[in-house]
Amino acid sequence: MRVCLTVAYDGTKYHGWQLQPNGITIESVLCQALSDLFGEEIQVIGASRTDAGVHSLGNVAVFDVSTRIPAEKISYALNQRLPADIVVQESKKVAGDFHPRRCESRKTYEYRILNRKFPDPTRRLDTYFYYYALDPMQMRKGAAYLVGEHDFKSFCSIHTAAESTVRKICSIDVTKEGDVIAIRVCGNGFLYNMVRIIAGTLILVGNGTIAPERVREILEKRDRGAAGPTAPAHGLTMIGIEFLE
Repeated sequence: MRVCLTVAYDGTKYHGWQLQPNGITIESVLCQALSDLFGEEIQVIGASRTDAGVHSLGNVAVFDVSTRIPAEKISYALNQRLPADIVVQESKKVAGDFHPRRCESRKTYEYRILNRKFPDPTRRLDTYFYYYALDPMQMRKGAAYLVGEHDFKSFCSIHTAAESTVRKICSIDVTKEGDVIAIRVCGNGFLYNMVRIIAGTLILVGNGTIAPERVREILEKRDRGAAGPTAPAHGLTMIGIEFLE
């Protein structure tokens, strides 16, 4: 049967999701735990290959196995074999041809900025500390230019292997609660470092370095050099994936 897992993790100690020859990844730990559980080599197919240091509340992965264990019980057995910073939130049986990267979906990411005078040691792993005051209203105005289907080449790493840099952002919200400014982006897919570059650019808007209207110009230039810096990975969390089929 094909089993679908919803996986949450703190990416601080890991070299991203995808298997790497020279580092421990979420995928490698998950595959090892599954292989130990079932006594055979298990490989998973992940929906999103999050970068080193990025967190997730709901990444999705599937694998095939022949077992008497009910699909919904696999999560319990698997969590006993996983470290505390990786937890399977749900396991369920899905159709044998379900592939998390080949069906239409919406992914939601959130970039969190701790905007205060001094760092908060309890938030050092899941927020990016930024000292200078940011204006979330200006950031919100700048973010509005990114909604819709556009060529996001300006907001993509030059090292991307994507054939097309056109993506659709369904919504982007900038909110502030206490000292934390959150940039939540929902779209049909994201380019390499796209959300982190959007965050880095909106920080420039928030601190007054560039006007909100410049975001539209940056988008139209289709030039990575026109956008802001890539914000640090540890401020980014994948919130979840909604499958539309």
